[in-house]
Amino acid sequence: MVRKSVLTILVCVFSATLFAQSGRVKPVETPTPDPRDPTIVYMPTQGGSKKVTPTPMPASKSGDPEELIRVDSILVPIPVSALDQTGHAIINLRLEDFELRVSGKIEQISEISRSETPIRLALLFDNSSSVMIAREFEKKAAIRFFRRVIRPEKDLVALFSVATITRLEQPFTKNITQLTDAIELFPMPEGATALLDGIIEASNYLRDSQGRRVVVIVSDGDDTSSDSTLEDSLRALQIANCQVYVVKTTDFENYKRTGLRGGNANIRQLAAERRMQEIAKQTGGSVYSPIDEDELDQAFKQISAELAQQYILSYYPENGADKPGDFHSIEVSLKNSRKAEIRTRSGYFVPKLRKH
Repeated sequence: MVRKSVLTILVCVFSATLFAQSGRVKPVETPTPDPRDPTIVYMPTQGGSKKVTPTPMPASKSGDPEELIRVDSILVPIPVSALDQTGHAIINLRLEDFELRVSGKIEQISEISRSETPIRLALLFDNSSSVMIAREFEKKAAIRFFRRVIRPEKDLVALFSVATITRLEQPFTKNITQLTDAIELFPMPEGATALLDGIIEASNYLRDSQGRRVVVIVSDGDDTSSDSTLEDSLRALQIANCQVYVVKTTDFENYKRTGLRGGNANIRQLAAERRMQEIAKQTGGSVYSPIDEDELDQAFKQISAELAQQYILSYYPENGADKPGDFHSIEVSLKNSRKAEIRTRSGYFVPKLRKH
């Protein structure tokens, strides 16, 4: 009994000495939970504090809890060109100046950016027998476009030739010399024209690229052998969020033949004209019909200026509100009755959410 009492006294004295040396009792530290951790659930308590309750991660199909499945939310980029009554770009607009309607309903614009966004561009070069007269003109048009519009530090360009079949002549590159060399090495024009099929192929090529997706078509707009319809090509462009500009060579060809602007358009040429106008309108682009190199330069100046001065509106639809494949119309206007010509895409198709 005496030994136990002595031992107890020694333990108390030793503990008191440690307490005096430290000056305080250091509590056990617990790590601060990361609020972004998906394994943590925050539960409110009566005092307003939060209690952390860990929950197990759901197992994947393989049974591995470390393998996560992430689902992307949908972003609908809306390129907008705003022009005043003289045709010049309005460059001082802010997010609150725009009004967005989706299927007739006013929707919130999440953010706005300017033309600093990189461009991912596919150029469709008509190499069919129907453009024999405009052959050299088309080559100069494409080369001038690359040199004027493309920013090697930001943009990437792919080059397609279109005839009976569509061929990828140059995959994405920022090297303008590679692009111009690829054009110079094109074989002589021959075969039919499957332009609508080519538009779909270019759209699919651009579909998963990051940045503004632009298709530039250098062609007379004729189509004699596509398996696809105009509606098919428009759907592919809208799904891929592509904007289309057309440098149409028909007026140049007619001018060479007749010496007259416009020449004698036949029914097929009128159908091609309407087709190109509709594609540009539905995607927020435009059509240019130069008859000589001076007008060609002016057309590319306008395309370059428009791409450099565009606004990109970001719209996030409510997840789960629509089925994949549903189409929604888009209307963009300026508030306060400000007069301006607004060019933008006509709508979008709801894509499938992809799992990673």
